[in-house]
This record gives sequence, structure tokens and C-alpha cells, in this order.
Amino acid sequence: MERQKFGFAVIFSVIIIFGLASFAMCVAAEFKRSKKEDLRLDGKWCYLPGSGAFGCGSAALVLLFIAQIIGNLILCRKCCSGGERSSCKAKNQTIPIIFISLSWISFGTAVILIGAATSMNGRQAFGKGWLDGECYIVKDGVFIGSGILVLITLSSTLVSGILELRKSQVEQGQKVHHAQVE
Repeated sequence: MERQKFGFAVIFSVIIIFGLASFAMCVAAEFKRSKKEDLRLDGKWCYLPGSGAFGCGSAALVLLFIAQIIGNLILCRKCCSGGERSSCKAKNQTIPIIFISLSWISFGTAVILIGAATSMNGRQAFGKGWLDGECYIVKDGVFIGSGILVLITLSSTLVSGILELRKSQVEQGQKVHHAQVE
């Protein structure tokens, strides 16, 4: 049991590190994003050089994906392993399901925002632009908003995992208690 607690602590720490690193990359991307002053116009054509936000946003996406995948694999493994099937069929699953649903909703929204904002911060050549030959600049706060969604994703995944861990500890305690009574 103690070994299992240590394993979960290590895995939760890894998830936290990846999630916080993704948040930090979102904040860095906000400061490195393309500004209006970077835009060059030549008649009806525009040009926007690439910015450091492209790399930061890409890193934020990768780190967020890793944190979400690890967190959900652990939840699935915990819930659907052969010896733990009874905990999956427990009646009180609504709170962990709410948190994991919130995690996936905020994850999807963050991926869309980070992906679009990162794409806009890539090089936009004359006549090519970002969409339909026009240059687009990311508005202030988009990367920060994405970073907040990353933190919501991270915290809701961890809360769901902690609830599942506590539930299994309570069930283990009940099994030990029943074994001692008999």
C-alpha cells in the first residue's frame, strides 16, 4: 500500500511538472507573440515575421498533451485494472466524472486556443498570410487565457485522480476491517 502511494505521488508530481511547464510556456508565448509593430505592409500584401511565441506555443501544446495523457492513463488503469473493478462500479462516481469531464472540456478549449494562436505566430509571408492571404495578430491575453485553461485542466485531472485514490484507500480499509472481523 505504501509503495502504491509513493508511485502515485511520483506520477502526480510528473503531471504537475508537465502542466506547470505548459502554463509557463503559455506565459512566455504571451510576451514573445507578434506585435502590430512587426507587421509589414506592401500595398495590399502583408508580411509578419515568425516570433518566439511559435516555439513556446508548440512546447505548451506538447507538454499539455503529455500531462493529460499521463493523468488519464493513470485514472483508466486505476479504474479498469482487473483487481480494482469493484471500485469502478461504486455508486458514487459522479464527482470524479464531473472533474474528468471538466478536465477534457478545458483541455480541448486550451488546445484550440493555443494551436490557433501558435499558428498565427508563425511566419506569414507576403501574399500568403495566415488565412486567405491576410495577416492576423493574436490579441492580448489569448496565451494567458490558454494558460489558465491549462491550470484548470491540470487541477481537475489531479482532483479526479486524488478522489479515485482516496476511494480505493477507503475500500482497502473496509476489506481489511472485514477480514479482521471474520
